[in-house]
Amino acid sequence: MSRNTLLWILAVIITLASAVYQRLTGPTHPARGKITLSETVVSYKLPRAHIIGEPAVIRVTAASAQTTGKLVYRRHNSNDNWTYADLEKGDGHLSGVIPEQPSGGKMQYYIELSDQTATQRIPPTHFIISRFRDAVPPWALIPHIIFMFMAMLLSTRTGLEALQKKSSLKIWTDWTLLAVFVGGMIFGPLVQKYAFDAYWTGFPLGHDLTDTKTLVALAAWIIAAVHIRKKPQARGWVVAAAIVTLLAFAIPHSALGTELNYS
Repeated sequence: MSRNTLLWILAVIITLASAVYQRLTGPTHPARGKITLSETVVSYKLPRAHIIGEPAVIRVTAASAQTTGKLVYRRHNSNDNWTYADLEKGDGHLSGVIPEQPSGGKMQYYIELSDQTATQRIPPTHFIISRFRDAVPPWALIPHIIFMFMAMLLSTRTGLEALQKKSSLKIWTDWTLLAVFVGGMIFGPLVQKYAFDAYWTGFPLGHDLTDTKTLVALAAWIIAAVHIRKKPQARGWVVAAAIVTLLAFAIPHSALGTELNYS
């Protein structure tokens, strides 16, 4: 197996691991866990993201035929009182719907399960925060995902290439910079606009870490590209850009994302 193939395999492994970690730790990834109700283990998977126009269904497995439940919810960061709604039974599940919110709106919710002998809360010690957004058309979302994955992959592969003393880094750096720019600065704002009616909510306009980390990665590769053009042996800048990008994209997706101010 050639050195080039080995480096590509290593880059793919690192990129996939980073992407999976980012996805699983993000605030919009479903909350999973288990509780015990009257000696019966109940697994749950509760959504933390909803698309406007689609029912915001919350569903959990019924521990037994005698199990009943309530969906308890209120708007996030508001002075609302908690609303208690009975869950409906069907196909071995209990389900309810939380009220639809405007784009960027968030709801807090939890579930109370009961049977003839006990009551248990899901999750046991806190509530779920779910955010609403508008639907994003595939022509914007799919290229965004593809280019951002390619940006992460090329960044890692270029960083590995920079560790090889005889390699020419200009073309590697250019392709990485192009992928970051197209994915993060062209399709990224389009996705943000469709989802939350704002092209940019990161630094310096807001606190959205997804936008901000994209800007940081872009700046790192611009700096690396400038230094490589001035001095082809400036490999340290390329390695630094790859590390910065890896660390930036390790930040959970949608962290400190767009949020509607109910006040």
